[in-house]
Amino acid sequence: MKTGKFHWNALMISGSLILVILFLAGLLAPLLAPHDPLQVDLVKRLKLPDKAFLLGTDHLGRCVFSRLLYGARLSLSASLCATALSLLLGLTAGIGFGLAGPLLNTPLRGIIDVALAFPSLLLALVITGTIGPSHTGLILGIALAGCAWWMRFIRDQVLHAMTREFVLAGRVVGVRGPRLVYGYLFPQILPPVLTAASFKTGWSIMAISALGYLGMGVQPPSPEWGVMLQESRLYMVRAPWLLLGPGAAVTLTVLGFNLLAEGLRDAFQVKEAGIF
Repeated sequence: MKTGKFHWNALMISGSLILVILFLAGLLAPLLAPHDPLQVDLVKRLKLPDKAFLLGTDHLGRCVFSRLLYGARLSLSASLCATALSLLLGLTAGIGFGLAGPLLNTPLRGIIDVALAFPSLLLALVITGTIGPSHTGLILGIALAGCAWWMRFIRDQVLHAMTREFVLAGRVVGVRGPRLVYGYLFPQILPPVLTAASFKTGWSIMAISALGYLGMGVQPPSPEWGVMLQESRLYMVRAPWLLLGPGAAVTLTVLGFNLLAEGLRDAFQVKEAGIF
């Protein structure tokens, strides 16, 4: 990895702008939503988009636009919490593995490789199903499923940083323990970690929506994007607006995080493989 002076670029600005709009939409949902997202009105079921209902209504007469705004809260909060928890666990274990001696490194690497042999989404599905379908279970399932990837990634970054002259000089003069980690290793691994975190948050959004679609996430009638996609499957031909709203929201969110990750990679000049 090469690091230089940090500078904003078009990719970072574009991704950040998309994400800021989406996060503000979720935070300001009570002010922006024209209707109660849970209010049922069967008289207005499957109503076409108009001035009163910007994205129409669903099969229970609920405002799709209002549910989309409130759904941003659940989907975005779950993705951020899952990524943060997974990163925290992976960072702690990864640094420990990276600083471990060669006698421990080989068996630990074997354990991580075995864990990575399972598809992350399938593992998240199993964990979430074991914990129980809920917002908390969804966060824990995705976070635990991503731990192995973060452990290996952080471990590789630490091993690479340990070979740099700056870190080697610190070890020669006797720097050890927390001082070595926070003062010497963190500055080296922070750029690729931030880049990877943005990319993995985009993956978390897709995983949350997929699990919600399968009924393993937030349960109805809570307005979550994956749940909204699941509820729209029977009306795709008759009422396509039910699918377009949450589908576009998921796509824009993933696009925003991916653009931000690409921008961070260019700004930090991150060159290591394994992130994208």
